[in-house]
Amino acid sequence: MRVFPQHLVYFLLKTQALALLALGKHAKVLSRFDRMLELCPADRHALASRAHVLVQLDRLDESIANLQQLTGIAGSKVQLGTAWFNLAYVLQQKGRHEEACPAFENAVEHCPGMDQAWYGLGLALIRLGRLHEARNALKQATSLQPMAPHGWYRLAHVDLALGAPEEALRVLDHLRKFEPKVGAQLEREIELYVLGSNRQKNGLTHDNAR
Repeated sequence: MRVFPQHLVYFLLKTQALALLALGKHAKVLSRFDRMLELCPADRHALASRAHVLVQLDRLDESIANLQQLTGIAGSKVQLGTAWFNLAYVLQQKGRHEEACPAFENAVEHCPGMDQAWYGLGLALIRLGRLHEARNALKQATSLQPMAPHGWYRLAHVDLALGAPEEALRVLDHLRKFEPKVGAQLEREIELYVLGSNRQKNGLTHDNAR
């Protein structure tokens, strides 16, 4: 029986995996990645690819386990930043925001220019009620990606939640310049916030007058 060199077997498995991915055969491709990891347990490509496929199959806990392993393997700053971001993203999808926050923080520590990680961190902090920290993270995201509307939109809502509608109006002015549809939606929401605040103030004044 002919025995093929390990590197040749690995190459064959990788080729099969790429072909199966192209065909959308996510369930079948896992066995190839498993075999690749048997040959090379610290293979970053196989771990990252397997984690991605597991997300497609909605097997998020297994994907998280793979990504946690990946963050512990030495690599470049970009590789580590990407691994931490992917881990944080899947944790966020699972609603595990307390775990997602430090993962996003690790991502931006390795890749300070990763605007998606700053944005994800902002969302996680919002869910945890840490609004001042969320505002700082979203400001970083918008400074890195000034033409992306979602960061500005979330930032405006944090400003409103912090009782700073004048800051939200500044965001609105910026959004109107390049994303009028999102700007119009935000304008309606700011108007509702101001209306609600005025009603609350008037109610308090009326109560005090009694």
